[in-house]
Amino acid sequence: MNDVIPRMFRLRQRFPQSKPVNIPATVQSEFNAEGILAHIKPGMNIAVAVGSRGITNLQRIVAAVLEVLKGAGAQPFIVPAMGSHGGATPEGQIELLAEYGITEQQLKVPIRAAMEVERIGVTDDGVDVNFSAEALKAEGIVVVNRVKPHTDFSGAIGSGILKMIVIGLGKRIGAATFHAAALHRGYEHTIRTVARVSLKAAPILCGVAIVENQFHDTAGIAVFKGEEIERREEDLFGDAKNLMPRLPFDEIDLLIVDRLGKNISGAGMDPNIIGRGIHGYSSLLTDKPPAGPRIRRIFVRGITPESHGNGIGIGFADFATARLVRAIDQKVTAVNALTALTPQSAKIPIHFDTDREAITQALISLALTDTRKARVVRIADTLSLEQMEVSESCLGLVKSIENLMVASAVEPMQFDSRDDLRELGSSFH
Repeated sequence: MNDVIPRMFRLRQRFPQSKPVNIPATVQSEFNAEGILAHIKPGMNIAVAVGSRGITNLQRIVAAVLEVLKGAGAQPFIVPAMGSHGGATPEGQIELLAEYGITEQQLKVPIRAAMEVERIGVTDDGVDVNFSAEALKAEGIVVVNRVKPHTDFSGAIGSGILKMIVIGLGKRIGAATFHAAALHRGYEHTIRTVARVSLKAAPILCGVAIVENQFHDTAGIAVFKGEEIERREEDLFGDAKNLMPRLPFDEIDLLIVDRLGKNISGAGMDPNIIGRGIHGYSSLLTDKPPAGPRIRRIFVRGITPESHGNGIGIGFADFATARLVRAIDQKVTAVNALTALTPQSAKIPIHFDTDREAITQALISLALTDTRKARVVRIADTLSLEQMEVSESCLGLVKSIENLMVASAVEPMQFDSRDDLRELGSSFH
């Protein structure tokens, strides 16, 4: 079966380095510059909303926010803001926060993870607005999230403070209501209109917006006053979009993804990277080209431990391993998929016991004259695009692209004694 598998080489994408961010100093400076602390009275209860994304330095950023609030005399606590994640249970959401070092023991503040919501209003076009009852008990709310392109839509905003206000702090009920409305009214419109109601009805002091670079490192932190969140986030979104890494090729026959995960992307594998939308896709060559790269086959090998079995995103793949399928918690995955109204994102693809067999069958399914000339790309996940493995047929193209660097000799694809791929980065000498 080796006769069908192309030879591979290691490839690096060179991205510009961002200046290091002094997190405590930057957070303190931003709060001072925005005049937020003038609105905080001694003893004031403030809810700090934290989500379930794999944000680099999340604990350090949240800790810095808590220190600023405590320094102003407030009594902060943490509210999980992650919609239906963690099986839509308080225990599950606390467990997800703990994966990022967000615990009561480490941050010395309470975590109030109840799932109850209150209806706080309705949009002009009739959408009910629900909001975390625990957060509403506070005298002020600070929302912490990364700003980046959304997995479900493209527009002038993406995933950020507004989305966390609507979906994260809406808990499971708010998330389900949003997704149902968005299918009829559009994602961006629904996020904006629901968030405007929440910003008027809930005591939201500010948003702490994080931007990451192509290395998944913190590139910037900004604090927005509640009344300025929508405008300021739109401005910051442009910067975040420009810093997002991409796959280096527009046409790929087979993309091998080592792991999917909720800490990688809300969609498990970021549609902005793989070019497959959450509401369906096709790999036919005669179809209209997608917004992202055209990838004919996707093979996903595993799932991150931080996902706790949430296999959302496996439905994007054409092939998988049997070990990945066994690792998926069907109940947790179903809750997330049904809340988001995207059951296709949880569908189980064709799966095999070994990587070698899955890759072989994926290549054969492409109907190429010579599968050894297929354009194959292997990545760790859709967040990690600095280093990858690429098939020999891409060598000429690589040499014509300025920011790409060949980092190894061309060698046969490397498998271990179980016929599974060796760790990415250790495949070549």
